[in-house]
Formats: sequence, C-alpha cells, structure tokens
Amino acid sequence: MLVNFFRIFNAIVLWTILFIFLPKQSFKRFLPVTLFCSSILLIQTLLNPIFNWWRVKGGYKYMVFDALAFILGPFFTINLWVFHSTYKKFSLYAFLNLIIDFIFAYLLNPLFQKLGHYKLKKYTPTTIFIIFYLLSLINYAFQKLFEKRKILESHFHQ
Repeated sequence: MLVNFFRIFNAIVLWTILFIFLPKQSFKRFLPVTLFCSSILLIQTLLNPIFNWWRVKGGYKYMVFDALAFILGPFFTINLWVFHSTYKKFSLYAFLNLIIDFIFAYLLNPLFQKLGHYKLKKYTPTTIFIIFYLLSLINYAFQKLFEKRKILESHFHQ
C-alpha cells in the first residue's frame, strides 16, 4: 500500500512542478527525446519477463504498473528538466546525468528495493548505472539529430 501511495504521489508532485515551472516551449522541444527514451525503457520492461532482470511482487501486471509509474513519473519529468537546464552545454549535461544516474543506481535503488518496489535479479547497481548513463548519451545524440532534421526541413520548405 505504501509503495502504491509513493508511486502516485511522486508522479502527481513531479508533474505539477513540471507544469507550473517548465516553460511550455521547453516541454514541446524536449518531448520527442523524452518519449523516445521512455519507449526504450518500456521495451526493456516488456523484455524483463524473458530475461528476468528484476522482479516485482504481484507478477507481470504490477511490474508494468511499477515501470509506468517510474517512467512516466520521475524519469520523464527529470529528463525534461535536465534537457531544459543543460541542452547545448554537453559537458554539463553529461556531468549532471553522471551524478543523477549514480544517485539512482547506488543510493535510491537499494532504498526502492527495501521499500518493495522491485528486487534486482540479473541486474546490479552498476548495470543500472551503465545502462542509464549510456541512454542519456544516446538521448543527447537523438536530440541533436532531431533538431538538425527540423532545421533542414525548415530550410527545404522555404
């Protein structure tokens, strides 16, 4: 029960902060990369039953619910904030993601396991750190390519 409350409360608070403080233009600008990355995490979640990377009490249904709460809650909103705050400053982006991914993998991950969100099976904190950090670098490349494509399209249509 506490875990479900935490999931819902977390998502509501983070989205409220996002809508109040994040400029609408930043939301629109960085929504594609955030959806791209969220989709990768969702695919990873859907592959989890095959590879048994982690376990969630309650089976598949709860695993998907837990993943969606995380992906659409803190992951989605923090991704938008990081891009808003650091885009076009790659070293700052890379450093901030390094810190965030370290905190998640080595500090929050043990806490979330203790609270009963999930239990790692074949993943380790280091696996999580590496996956998330590499994903952040892929995201940055995606955003650069996405914006370059938009610029080329706008020049082509003029």
